[in-house]
Amino acid sequence: MTEGDDVQEQEREQKEETVGDAGAEEVEGAAAPERPERPGRPWRRRLRLVALALLVALLLPVLAAATALRLNYTGDPAPGTYTRNRDAIWLGHAWVDGRKTDADVTALARRLETTGIRDLYVHAGPLEHDGTLSNSAYPKARWLIRAMHAAAPGVRVQAWLGDKLATESPDGLRLGRAATRAAVVTSTRQILAAGFDGAHFDLEPLHSGDRDYLALLDALHRVTAAAGVPLSVAAHQIDPLPALNSVAGALTGHPKWWSQAYFGQVARRVDQIAVMSYDTSQPLESLYGGYVAQQTSLALEVTPASTDLLMGLPFFHENKFGHRAAAETVPAAVRGVRLGLSRTDADRARFGVALYVDFAATEDDWTAYRKDWVHTS
Repeated sequence: MTEGDDVQEQEREQKEETVGDAGAEEVEGAAAPERPERPGRPWRRRLRLVALALLVALLLPVLAAATALRLNYTGDPAPGTYTRNRDAIWLGHAWVDGRKTDADVTALARRLETTGIRDLYVHAGPLEHDGTLSNSAYPKARWLIRAMHAAAPGVRVQAWLGDKLATESPDGLRLGRAATRAAVVTSTRQILAAGFDGAHFDLEPLHSGDRDYLALLDALHRVTAAAGVPLSVAAHQIDPLPALNSVAGALTGHPKWWSQAYFGQVARRVDQIAVMSYDTSQPLESLYGGYVAQQTSLALEVTPASTDLLMGLPFFHENKFGHRAAAETVPAAVRGVRLGLSRTDADRARFGVALYVDFAATEDDWTAYRKDWVHTS
């Protein structure tokens, strides 16, 4: 090999070493690239934490309330917390429109013999939206009253009157109108002249704090007291938690409950007040029974001793929004009533239950009522 060849060979080797070093540096640099952070990952994590916190915040009060209701259903009712023979039942319109016969009256009177029922709330309305009542709404009223008095002496036949109120829609009866309230008073005189033993009102939806309703009750009570007959009303349930009624009204536009104070204001103006303690949205018998126990105690605390307090029993079995037939049963309601009575005023005399409603009741309902409340087989 010549000297030129040696030089060329050295240059070639030097070039290969240089290229090799450069390539090694490139490979070494490519082996540890900087990994970019995923965009948005911290926000997704925070969003999940917020959602979890909200879920817990919503579930904890529900679980706490359910636990409280379940505990309300525990324990044993006090001895003697059975019927005081001041119970009532709501009867459908068929009793005054000609569909019922003497045989029906006889059968009803026979059934009442094994109960504590004293008052029949017979549907004689509804009222017109202006507060008036047509005579044609109850054509067989006089026959029914005479027949029941003969078949079941001591049982009172009250006229059940009601109407939809224009509190949550533009259509309905408006208590704020003085002329409408005056017409309702005239309608009450009308049904008492027909021979009814009292007047029972169910106006819904009636919002807590309605002063016009209280004014109407004052006027009605003057009429019934002068006639020597009771004034009775169906009442909304009592707010189970402070301010829950206001919250429900703000969120849904339908404040379901009355405040306990307003319930007391109504109770002091009437002779009987019957709590519609059904349609409670409770999913289980134990929770429903605990709810009824709570409602019974709340109502007892503010109902004067001079007023009959009646707790409603669900004698119907439809499944709809707010009512689950498998949960709202007669046995659960009666046990709840007895527990609430035991804890609050076990010796209360002017107390009973009100059965809703005759045309939907089953023999099992009647049997449970007699066994658990009347305390007969």
